[in-house]
Amino acid sequence: MPKTIKKVGVLTSGGDSPGMNAAIRSVVRTCAYHNIECLGIYRGYQGMIEGDFKEMGPRSVNNIVNKGGTILKSARSLEFRTPEGRKKAHDNLVKAGVDALVVIGGDGSFTGGLIFNSEYGFPVMGIPGTIDNDIFGTSHTLGYDTALNTVVDCIDKIRDTASSHNRLFFVEVMGRDAGHIALNAGIGAGAEEILIPEEDLGLDRLLDSLQKSKASGKSSSIVVIAEGDKIGKNVFELKDYVEANLPEYDVRVSVLGHMQRGGSPSCFDRVLASRLGVKAVESLIDGKSNYMVGLQQDKVTLTPLEQAIKGKSEIDMELLRVSDIMST
Repeated sequence: MPKTIKKVGVLTSGGDSPGMNAAIRSVVRTCAYHNIECLGIYRGYQGMIEGDFKEMGPRSVNNIVNKGGTILKSARSLEFRTPEGRKKAHDNLVKAGVDALVVIGGDGSFTGGLIFNSEYGFPVMGIPGTIDNDIFGTSHTLGYDTALNTVVDCIDKIRDTASSHNRLFFVEVMGRDAGHIALNAGIGAGAEEILIPEEDLGLDRLLDSLQKSKASGKSSSIVVIAEGDKIGKNVFELKDYVEANLPEYDVRVSVLGHMQRGGSPSCFDRVLASRLGVKAVESLIDGKSNYMVGLQQDKVTLTPLEQAIKGKSEIDMELLRVSDIMST
């Protein structure tokens, strides 16, 4: 017989992403719908260790569906990586009467939940929250769609000045290990080249592409670069290399940085967060544990946490081909 769930704890961990608040709201209100108590855990696993808890009801999550960031805050916790830290966290949860956890975050957060479950048999469900969209088992993570729209809007503005001054702009976007943002936003914003970690374009091919763009009559160009791209040590060294080899180009660099993580979540992310929150709580009620809720072919699905952590989110190779054609 599955354990009867009377109180669910919810936390956000890792990097924040638009849609996390909408997911918190969904978890809290789904608990209320099923007459289950909900406890908000502040500052992720560190708050769990320190007992930084707050009872949450339907009215406590009013007017947060449209807000970026996370009302529960997020923090790194070195202490939770130790058995002693996890024991403190477990003791606090038991004392507070919490029966199960919903963890909203990325693979690091899921790893913490998986280890916690293996040690204490504590039911855990994961909701993927990261703008990088680099988690296996879901086509979209919370915040990814919003980040894409933010990046496209920024590049549209940069193109205005690039065109006015006949300049080449290198626009660096987030994506240390995955090029999903760069590839999709680059296509959506009409970039001439897109550099991502999954595909090493090479310096010679980049120079050749830029020369062809110039020869074809393009007076300005946008190159979108994922921060994890391996073509150069960093985007500024890449700028210097291009200027040294193609002196006809006036090159500028724009690093979009953390603005990609902020802002009001898109409608897509709000709806996704609502669907995933409902599935997470109802899966716990059904006795399931150690799963991540995700979206696959527009259906909410469950993927074992271990698989979500170890699996690799593949780049769409067809999109690379589309990008090449569009840059003609």
